[in-house]
Amino acid sequence: MNKAIITVVGKDTIGIIASVCQYLASKHINILDISQTIVQDYFNMMMIVDMQACEQAFEEISGDLNEIGQTLGVQVKCQREDIFNKMHRI
Repeated sequence: MNKAIITVVGKDTIGIIASVCQYLASKHINILDISQTIVQDYFNMMMIVDMQACEQAFEEISGDLNEIGQTLGVQVKCQREDIFNKMHRI
């Protein structure tokens, strides 16, 4: 399985989840787990996704998600699971 971690952080606005999820579905990326919270108008979401069926390069997906974030006024980061785990290992 080819997993990635997607994080979304920024001021809450309508359509954040819909925009990100719609894009992922269009690229055949399956959402395995999702968590989102809103604290005083600030939106935070973390997703674990399976990119195995995706035909585009990881860098292209990451760039597209970054552009979607800019359009929505939030920051969207996409990291490979193995790199994410190494960065957050204690």
